[in-house]
Amino acid sequence: MNIPKLKKIKSAKKYHNIELKDEYSWVDQENILEVLKDSTKLLPEVKKYIEENNKFTENYFNDVKSLQKKLFTEIKSKIKLDDTSLKFKDKKYFYWTKTEAKGNYGKKLRQLIDGSKPEEVYFDGDLEKKKHGSEYFGIGTVNVSHSDELLAYSLDLQGSEYYTIYIRDLIKNQEKKEQIENTSGSVTWSLDSKSFFYSRLDKYHRPREIYKHNLGTSVEEDKLIFQENDETFTCGISLTADEKFFVISTSDHITTEEYFFPSNSKEIKPKLFKKRKKDVRYSIDSWKDHFYIHTNENSRDYKILKCSIENIEKIEEFIPAKKETVIGGLDFLDDFIIRSEKSDAIQKLFVRNIKTNKEEEIIISDEEIGCPGASQMQKNTNTTKIRVSWESMASPGKVYEYDVVTKEKKLVKEIEIPSGHDSTKYITERIKAKSHDGRMIPISLVRRKDAKPNGESKILLYAYGAYKHSIPPSFSAARFCLIDRGVTFAIAHVRGGGDLGDVWHEEGKKKLKKNTFLDYIACANHLIKQGYTHKGGICFYGGSAGGLTGGAVANMAPELFFSMLLLVPFVDTMTTMLNEKLPLTPAEWELWGNPVKSKEYFEYILSYSPYNNLKKNSYPPMLITTSLFDNRVLYSEPVKYIAKLRDVKKDENLQLLKCKMEAAGHGGMSGRDNAIRELAEEYSFIIKSGKIKK
Repeated sequence: MNIPKLKKIKSAKKYHNIELKDEYSWVDQENILEVLKDSTKLLPEVKKYIEENNKFTENYFNDVKSLQKKLFTEIKSKIKLDDTSLKFKDKKYFYWTKTEAKGNYGKKLRQLIDGSKPEEVYFDGDLEKKKHGSEYFGIGTVNVSHSDELLAYSLDLQGSEYYTIYIRDLIKNQEKKEQIENTSGSVTWSLDSKSFFYSRLDKYHRPREIYKHNLGTSVEEDKLIFQENDETFTCGISLTADEKFFVISTSDHITTEEYFFPSNSKEIKPKLFKKRKKDVRYSIDSWKDHFYIHTNENSRDYKILKCSIENIEKIEEFIPAKKETVIGGLDFLDDFIIRSEKSDAIQKLFVRNIKTNKEEEIIISDEEIGCPGASQMQKNTNTTKIRVSWESMASPGKVYEYDVVTKEKKLVKEIEIPSGHDSTKYITERIKAKSHDGRMIPISLVRRKDAKPNGESKILLYAYGAYKHSIPPSFSAARFCLIDRGVTFAIAHVRGGGDLGDVWHEEGKKKLKKNTFLDYIACANHLIKQGYTHKGGICFYGGSAGGLTGGAVANMAPELFFSMLLLVPFVDTMTTMLNEKLPLTPAEWELWGNPVKSKEYFEYILSYSPYNNLKKNSYPPMLITTSLFDNRVLYSEPVKYIAKLRDVKKDENLQLLKCKMEAAGHGGMSGRDNAIRELAEEYSFIIKSGKIKK
């Protein structure tokens, strides 16, 4: 089968007196946001090209179909399909979730605490999907009212993240007539359960308005309670821990501003907590007559302040900033506060006695590298018990009932791997690579004990590197389908992410963005030098902004890789950053810089944007995925990228494009089985391209 070709149309635009040529710019439709709602508006030539690529990619996989089936079975055998979560004790009910072997979306259940009635399913994902008859089924929120009598839930039936809100009477098991379309999907109930708050999307798919909906009234009567006028900001609403206040938060990627109003107030008059200040982020919560403020003002890696609700101007320090340590948020009990902090990309938990002000670390496991977590067991905070969890890259998760006073812990749930898993067969490690500027970049990895670092192994090296997003060294059962075939799995905690705090993030954005790519290359070379793999023994794996990282390093150091997986990749960075009408672009300027207004940023983005820097070079085999209805990274980016890549490359390797034409969004297809199929396909590509034992 011939490699698909896309027509070229000469095009050149000038920005800052610099000519930007793009023979595939015609793919960037003016009405591209309309395509996200209606696929019939897709240009016929683009549709044809996508379909041809899908067939071409399918043909590539023909000889590994049996392997994909085998991998699907392997992955599924590692998942406990019939499983039940731990129960949360609310006011009148226990609430929990359940998955079943035959289902894909799970069930939400509850039962009266006194046991006077049998358990009831109040939301059945598989049943709802069947009822709506849609191929894609994205669940936004499933939120029970404070009265326990009503359910608000939101659904995206296409993948483009336009959510419709539905209301159900749980007592009568009856749907209410009102439906609210074009929302962000979040729902926050009033305390009296007679109304709720939601955010509405504007024409550019940005939630910049918050409305109050009174049950039993038409949507046209909904009251606007907050509007954000800055197009780079988006807003949402939540309830504080003690349920005394609603908090409206409006923010871009670097700046926050919050408003609050009493939850029992009949008249809504949001009060500003603190005026926005560029590059200052904060969030407020209330507990026992105090506001607690989590902020990075004058402390890049955050601290926690405290003030009386009656006097928000008189602020005192509660949890001070720590050098190279990210201070996390708080969870409250009557007499104790649970908090987290992170240093060197490793999370820790602490408990503070409110009366004595003494604080201790919660030690869960003897393992050094892992992911701890804490959650409450019940609505009533008059308790000394919480749930704490632990997992590592080698060990499945365990949940304990933990007493913060006695330090006693009782195992209450352990993630079961039905096909079996022996953690002692694997090694987790934390090593560091020196980057180009001397910064030491952490690498977390897991491998079989018998996969000796003799330079022969293959490595899957994952990276993200944006939005201050941290990649924890967590457990994935599916991952062992590759590890047990001799592949080492590693995470490069590159700058741009938040693994080591705000400074770490800032050193990988705007005019320092190239640090992200150079960090990754440094990690790859260090792994080669230390014998974990060899040149050409690495598979790049990353999606979205991680796909940008992959596209950039493919241009800079293609010789490192035997293959690359770029999932919904942000590879046409320049085009997207020049289009302020796209959903995310205005807010993104704080991360990438504004090439529309600044020549300096234009030139800098142009110097690394993967699409613009494709050149006559040899590139490794690639699998590039996208979705027609993805509004975060538009389908046009990977479509243009693959077309241009094939134009300029001088190798015989196959670079593949797979675009889901329906029933998929930024996160791929919906449903457990579909997610497993996608993963099996990705793994089959790695195995085939890396000539790894099947």
